[in-house]
Amino acid sequence: MQRRELIKYLSALPLAGGAAALSLQSAEASPAGAGTPESPDRHGSLASSASPRVKRDLFKELGVRTFINAAGTYTAMTGSLMHDYVLETINDASKDFCLLDELQDKVGEKIAALVHSEAAVVTSGAFSAMTLGLAGILTGMDQTKVEQLPHLEGTGMKSEVIIQKAHTIVYNHAFMNTGCKLIYVETAAEVENAISEKTALLHFLNIQADKGKIQHEEWVAIGRKHGIPTSIDMAADVPPVSNLWKFNDMGFSFVVISGGKGMRAPQSAGLLMGKKEIIAAARLHMPPRGFNVGRGMKVNKEEILAMYVALDHFIHQDHDKEWKEWEAATAVIENAAKSVNGVATAVTVPPLGNITPTLSISWDAGKLKLTGKELQEKLRNGSPSIEVVGNVQDHGITVTVWMLKPGQEKIVAARIKEVLSQA
Repeated sequence: MQRRELIKYLSALPLAGGAAALSLQSAEASPAGAGTPESPDRHGSLASSASPRVKRDLFKELGVRTFINAAGTYTAMTGSLMHDYVLETINDASKDFCLLDELQDKVGEKIAALVHSEAAVVTSGAFSAMTLGLAGILTGMDQTKVEQLPHLEGTGMKSEVIIQKAHTIVYNHAFMNTGCKLIYVETAAEVENAISEKTALLHFLNIQADKGKIQHEEWVAIGRKHGIPTSIDMAADVPPVSNLWKFNDMGFSFVVISGGKGMRAPQSAGLLMGKKEIIAAARLHMPPRGFNVGRGMKVNKEEILAMYVALDHFIHQDHDKEWKEWEAATAVIENAAKSVNGVATAVTVPPLGNITPTLSISWDAGKLKLTGKELQEKLRNGSPSIEVVGNVQDHGITVTVWMLKPGQEKIVAARIKEVLSQA
């Protein structure tokens, strides 16, 4: 029969026939290769007529190199790998519609309670959170001002952000997206002199806190003294888990963090958390609204929910157990490396960000004819390919294990020992 005739015929049957018609429509609407529903054969038993779906290795098809990540959570290396429960959240969320603002409202309330902030919103990464947080401060809830950014001249809006010179980093450009100018200082006295009616924000970079002359608490105190909001960039600074609420408790007006690093949320997700009025104003600059500087900083429902689930799991997981696993994996690589004559190792823990066991491997240049760059390249070009921390030394490399899959520490250990032994 023609499809139309068949549906007409089935519609005249009892309810079971109607269900069959729906099954037919579903089968015809399914994507190519997705298969068809199982149907009774001539003997009444169920048998699938669909061929099994072939799993595609798209990296291989496209010729994209994949590797074992013994380096860390670098954006250039696509950050981190999402946990299964995050992937399941994304898949489940993709099957229904909702209102984006309502979802951000509900998720924001849950996240704010977890991180001790007045409010929170999921953003498309820490960089966008910086732009959006400052935009909210500049405009407040004034829609006219929202539509004027990034053109500040003649609007009456403030136009300067003060930052310590020691906290100079390329990501501070996020503030310039609003039209603001960056003012760099070194001492508390210079901050006082730089503050004017144009000052919109005092910004702090946690990962380089030890390089500056002004520490967190004093920075917040200066802001309070002058009634100027303070912000902190801690994009890659969990673990430890306590950093998620430490700076909110300290009194920073807003805090930004990446989701696709230690928390293993989507790489394109992040958090803006802080004072309620700042978050509310920042959301005027976010999709689904247009006529704003943040329209291109979309974050979809799947990422919003995945960010929330990743954060919740990260906060409540057994961090002591995870640390012991990292130490054990590090020891496997360390023992293999230092078994080679002329090789020395040291395990350290960075004090401010990426706070995980970090293994340094160095060697006597008189005994091993190899440079750090050569070892890096041999690991990268081997099979499987392995990436180590990028800033290699003349006769040394650095390795971390927190982005390794279970068992990969043995592969990394064997390859490093093999190359060192050959040298």
